[in-house]
Amino acid sequence: MRKVRNTPAEAVADIADGSSLAVGGFGLCGVPDALIAALADRGVTGLEVFSNNCGVDDCGLGILLSAGQIRRVTASYVGENKEFARQYLSGELEVELTPQGTLAERLRAGGAGIPAFYTPAGVGTLVSDGGLPWRYDADGSVAIASPPKETRDFGGRTYVLEESIVTDFALVHAEIGDTEGNLVFNKSAMNFNPLAAMAGRTTIAQVEKLVAPGELDPTQVHLPGVFVQRVVHVGVVDKRIEKRTVSA
Repeated sequence: MRKVRNTPAEAVADIADGSSLAVGGFGLCGVPDALIAALADRGVTGLEVFSNNCGVDDCGLGILLSAGQIRRVTASYVGENKEFARQYLSGELEVELTPQGTLAERLRAGGAGIPAFYTPAGVGTLVSDGGLPWRYDADGSVAIASPPKETRDFGGRTYVLEESIVTDFALVHAEIGDTEGNLVFNKSAMNFNPLAAMAGRTTIAQVEKLVAPGELDPTQVHLPGVFVQRVVHVGVVDKRIEKRTVSA
C-alpha cells in the first residue's frame, strides 16, 4: 500500500461531513496543524472530535470550531478557548467531558480491540451517575444530559464501565516518520498522538522529517506503521507557545 501523500489536502481529501476524528496534541503541543488547516479549507461540517482539548481560538482545532465545522467534542479540558465556551453555553456545540486518563485509555482500548473497561475514575460523580450537560438549549437549560453508566465492585471497590473509542479518521503529528508509517514523536508531543493514532480506522500522520524504510532504529519507533495508513511530509512547523511567562 502506498502510504505517502503529496500534500495535507490530498491526505484529508476523503474526510466527509459528519466524520468522527481522533486528534493528537495537548494544548498546542504536537498538534497536526497542517492537516487541520487542510480540513478547514475543505469546509466539511458536522465533525465529531475526540481530543484532549480543542486548541485556542485561532490555532489547532480552534480553527475548525470557529468556522462552525465541529458538531460534537469529547475532551478532558476546554479552557483557553472563548469560542468553545460560547458555542457550548449557547447550545451550538455538544460536549462530553471525561477524565483525562479515562480519555487516554478509551482511545488506546479502541486501537487494541478492547470494547470497554472498568476504572475508578469518576465513581460517585456526575461522570458515572449521569447528569453532565452535553448540550444546552439557547435559554440556558440542559437539552441533553449524560446518561448514568454501569458500575461494578471489584475487591470491595467500585468501578465505572467506560466504552472505548474508535473513529473514522485520526490526525496526528510526529517529528519523524518513514514511508511505511512508523513514527517517532518528540518529547511531550508523544502525549495523545500515539493514542489518537491507534483509535482511527484511517490514521493520517503529518511528519516533520520523512525517511526511507530501514532508516529508523526499530527500538526508537514509538508507533508502528500498522496503525498508520497515510503519511504526509510537512517540514518543520511553527511551534507556537501557548502561554509565555517572563521575569521583569
